[in-house]
Amino acid sequence: MPIKPDRIAELTKKMGNAKILILGDIMLDEYLFGQVNRISPEAPVPVVEVISDKFLLGGAANVAANIRKLGDDPLLLGVVGLDEASVKLSQLLKSKIIRSDCLINDENRQTTLKTRVMAGNQQIVRYDRENRHELNAETELKVLTKFQAVVDEISAVIISDYGKGVISLSLLEKVIKLCREKNIFVAVDPKETHFYNYKNVSVITPNHHEAGFAYGQRITTEKELLEVGNGMLEKLQAKSILITRGPDGMSLFQENKEPTHIPTFAKKVYDVTGAGDTVIATFVSSVCAGADLIEAAIIANAGAGITVGEVGTASVTPELLKKELNLNIKDGNLVKN
Repeated sequence: MPIKPDRIAELTKKMGNAKILILGDIMLDEYLFGQVNRISPEAPVPVVEVISDKFLLGGAANVAANIRKLGDDPLLLGVVGLDEASVKLSQLLKSKIIRSDCLINDENRQTTLKTRVMAGNQQIVRYDRENRHELNAETELKVLTKFQAVVDEISAVIISDYGKGVISLSLLEKVIKLCREKNIFVAVDPKETHFYNYKNVSVITPNHHEAGFAYGQRITTEKELLEVGNGMLEKLQAKSILITRGPDGMSLFQENKEPTHIPTFAKKVYDVTGAGDTVIATFVSSVCAGADLIEAAIIANAGAGITVGEVGTASVTPELLKKELNLNIKDGNLVKN
């Protein structure tokens, strides 16, 4: 699994020149930061004294933020409500220089808002406000029409499915068919209950829990990992599957090739929120820059290592990736921590 410093420099330099469409479930993440000094007299729960708060892009919007940080041009396509959260979301997108003209407002839905209450680096509770029913036919047609209007501009599509109703089977089939006709790279961050909808894509990036659940085989050994990875590759007729495995790194399965196992770069894990978004964004950006799938997986692994070392969803840059890769590579080979 050799990757030399000059190749790292070449790929990270080329990153940031693609137009990438992100289609999926758009979310707003709210963080309430505080401290706990006492237990409530009303119930045996901690009382969090809130000191500060912040809003971050979540779900497909966080993938778009990652793409923008990598220097590429993200087109974010999805559905939000007509509510206060959608206004805040639009403001955040503008501040990140992410186009919002492909967003569709639906008065019958609320914008997905996830609120996390933090004490120090510890998440105390999370509460969600959202709708999860599928889009109606009229709104789905609006999404497809927006996609068709920009498809000739893009180099790749990322489908970010959180099971909130935007990514239906009928929409997927039309989008993937059009991408195949135009030879556009399609990457999917899957929802495990929709797994068998994602056929004929370029790459799918489940974590090992999602992959095991979808295949009906829990992954606890390398033999089970190989069974699930190779089995999913065949069933989905995908070009590749990248299974993220937490502290065990990642495993890339490709058509007619032996699997590639990549050790983790992470030294400390503070927060896994958004790590999957960083993986798929970095992987696709690398492919658009000319990386092969193994190189893209190694670079994505570096991105994940950076992200989990920070609290809250985080983004990485090509320069940060270059630094992280060079720290973890010796004589062209990955060094296991």
